[in-house]
Amino acid sequence: MTKRILVLTGGGDSPGLNAVIRAICKRARKQSRVAKNEDWEVYGSIEAFNGVLNEPQEVIKLTSKVTAGIHVKGGTILKTTNKGNPIKFPYPQPNGTIRFVDRSDELVNKLKLLNFDAIINIGGDGSQKISKALFDKGIPMIGVPKTIDNDLSATDLTFGFQTAVQIATDSFDKLVTTAESHHRVMIMEVMGRDAGWIALHTAIAGGAEICLIPEIPYDINKLVKRISTRYKKGRGFANIVIAEGAKPKAGTITSSIGDKGSEHVRLGGVAYQLSKQLKDAGCPAEIRETVLGHVQRGGTPIAFDRVLASLFGVKAFDLALEKNLAVWWHLKIITLLMCR
Repeated sequence: MTKRILVLTGGGDSPGLNAVIRAICKRARKQSRVAKNEDWEVYGSIEAFNGVLNEPQEVIKLTSKVTAGIHVKGGTILKTTNKGNPIKFPYPQPNGTIRFVDRSDELVNKLKLLNFDAIINIGGDGSQKISKALFDKGIPMIGVPKTIDNDLSATDLTFGFQTAVQIATDSFDKLVTTAESHHRVMIMEVMGRDAGWIALHTAIAGGAEICLIPEIPYDINKLVKRISTRYKKGRGFANIVIAEGAKPKAGTITSSIGDKGSEHVRLGGVAYQLSKQLKDAGCPAEIRETVLGHVQRGGTPIAFDRVLASLFGVKAFDLALEKNLAVWWHLKIITLLMCR
C-alpha cells in the first residue's frame, strides 16, 4: 500500500527549512524499509499552497536525489510566499487594487483529489491559521513551527532563530570596533516584527549599551542621558541594538505599506528614526546607522538550527504515522515543543 504526504513551506523563509524537509523524507524512507506492505512517498508543493492551486499544478516528488544534502542550504527548495493565503487569496485588478477571494473550498477539493494521507505545513502564525482552517474542513494537517522571530507560543524555540542571532551578533561585533575607533554611537536594527528576541539575544551576546525592543516603548530623554554618561569620561562610544518593531513612548512603529497582495505592513527604518530622535533631543555624539535586513534570514543555518529542524521533521512524520486526527491538531504547531 502506498501512502502519500504533502510538504509545503509558507511565509518568510528561515534557516533550517530544508533540514525539516530532508528529515521528513529520510524518516519516510526508513518507514518504507521497515514496514510491511507500506510504502511512503513525500511530495512538495511549490510556494506553499500555490503549487496545488496553480494550473498546471506545481507538486514535485521529493526523492532522495532531490533532498540529498539540502540541510546545509539556506532558504527552501520548495520556495515560499506570503501572498498565497487560500482563505484570502489576492487577485490584482486592472485599476491597480487587490481583490481578496476565499479559495479554501477549491483548495480542499484539489487536496482530496490528490489523495494525500497527511499534509505538513511548515510556517509561522499565518501559515498555522491556514492549517487550522483546512483542518476544520476535514484536511489532515500537521503544522511545524517556523520563524526567525522565535515568537510562537506553541513551542519553546523555533529553528532559524539562533542562526539569525548569530548573524546579527557577528555584525554587531564589527560595529563595536568601528564605534570605538571613531567615538561614535552605532545603531544596529534587527528583525523580529512585534517580538524583541533577536534584538535582546544579540544585545546580550554583543554587550550592547542599549537594547530597544517592541515590548518596552523607550523614552528618548533617558537614552540621551545614558549616552551622555558614556561620554563624560572622555572619548566614549556606544552601541545600540534596536528591533524593527520598537517604538517610543510617544509615537508609533516605523512602517510602510507592504507589497500588493501581502497582508503585512513592512517594518524597517526605525534605526534612522531613532538617530533623528536622538539628535533632536540633544545627543552630543556622532551617530551612524546600520540596518541588517534580510541577511539575518539567509545563508547556511548553524548546527543548532539544523538539529532542531531535523527533530521537527522526524516528529512531524511520526505524527502522520499515528493516523489520529485529534492528536494531530491537538499537537498542532506541533507541540513539537522541541520534541520533549
